[in-house]
Amino acid sequence: MSALHPDLLTDDAEGAIPVLFVGAAGPIDETLQGWAEANGFKGKSGQILVAPGGDGGIAAVLVGAGETFDPMSARALPARLPPGLYRLEAEPEDARRAALAFLLGAYVFDRYKARPERDRVRLVAPEGLDLAAATRIASACALAREMVDTPAADMGPLQIETIAREIAEEAGAAITAIAGDALLDENYPAVHAVGRAAAPHRAPRVIEIGWNLDRADLPLVALVGKGVVFDSGGLDIKAAAGMRNMKKDMGGAAHALALGRLVMQSRLPVRLVVLVAAVENAISGDAFRPGDILSSRKGLTIEIGNTDAEGRLVLADILTRAGEHSPDLTLDFATLTGAARIALGPELPPLYTDDEALAADLLEAARAVGDPLWRMPLWPGYRAALETEIADLRNDSAGWAQAGSVTAALFLQRFAPTTGAWAHMDIFAWNPRARPGWPEGGEAQALRACFEMLTRRFGHDKASVR
Repeated sequence: MSALHPDLLTDDAEGAIPVLFVGAAGPIDETLQGWAEANGFKGKSGQILVAPGGDGGIAAVLVGAGETFDPMSARALPARLPPGLYRLEAEPEDARRAALAFLLGAYVFDRYKARPERDRVRLVAPEGLDLAAATRIASACALAREMVDTPAADMGPLQIETIAREIAEEAGAAITAIAGDALLDENYPAVHAVGRAAAPHRAPRVIEIGWNLDRADLPLVALVGKGVVFDSGGLDIKAAAGMRNMKKDMGGAAHALALGRLVMQSRLPVRLVVLVAAVENAISGDAFRPGDILSSRKGLTIEIGNTDAEGRLVLADILTRAGEHSPDLTLDFATLTGAARIALGPELPPLYTDDEALAADLLEAARAVGDPLWRMPLWPGYRAALETEIADLRNDSAGWAQAGSVTAALFLQRFAPTTGAWAHMDIFAWNPRARPGWPEGGEAQALRACFEMLTRRFGHDKASVR
């Protein structure tokens, strides 16, 4: 499992180079003013300027903070600064938030490259920072990103199960995994149907972690993740361009597992269930077909209009399973629809929930930690687009509705637990545009926002590291 380099943050400030956050309106230290003007530094967000010292070293680093301070600007520091030790010159709360951003920006996926020892950019831990808490959050995001970045050949259903077992063992949690034809015996027919075409060593499976379940006095939180390790589209095969990055289609499972690990490591006073369906949507003579009618754990039948709308099928079964625990709160994560990207682009995941209090809490938490979400409607007028003449519902909504992310969420709503609040995040889990601090590849989305919300609702002191 992913872990951050152990000495990215240190308490030893000797010889540290100051990092100054400068807004677009200034002011800039007089000794640096001329250098800033000569290099076109205006304090705009994203600007970074290294100011040389008289001894040939570095006197200071200027970081553009924009019109209002953006701690995420510190994500670029590990990639853009020369190796060395730096300290953040900012208000204490701003410095703590920037330090977490620095840890997020330090992620590098180099599993398949030669990795010579190299000097690193290191940071003095700001005063008041809970270093352990910040490292847990950054490590959770790194785990999700590393799982998404790993090619499908090395991140199949068995590998996801292995990671889940490591997480459970570390936390002293219970874990079960049901694989292959045993899914039919245990009533996960939709999960089995989607994954049955894969090679035997990549058989589909449902993985369930349970933690603190003997504590009936605590609220129960269910985390649910879509784990399609590779999505060929099935018999409705994707074009090459659409298939290129489908190793990331297990991003929902990666997020559910990473968030679950973070909750358990932080010892939040909750009961926790993490449910992941890990499958490969492959093509073989046994693949499920357009026109098939599948059973589901809930007992609803589903007509298959498109085998490339498979994620909602596996989620249907595990959301139903989550409901059997009578959770107080359910969060599901899925790289579910391209329509979400058309609506909001790659950086802004849509949030769906019919619970007003949960929506408000998630959006406030997202703003607080700089992990954006945008609420989208569960518009009841589009429910008719899921109707079909020969089954209870269809997996591809009728074309007249057009709003593919909305109708996918409405499909999931039919299977979501009813004992408590439920929210669905249609994440992209990917950076398509490489820039310092945000390399092209896997990205953690909504993970920090959800943890902040859980901490505010259920945490020991109702506060968390931002």
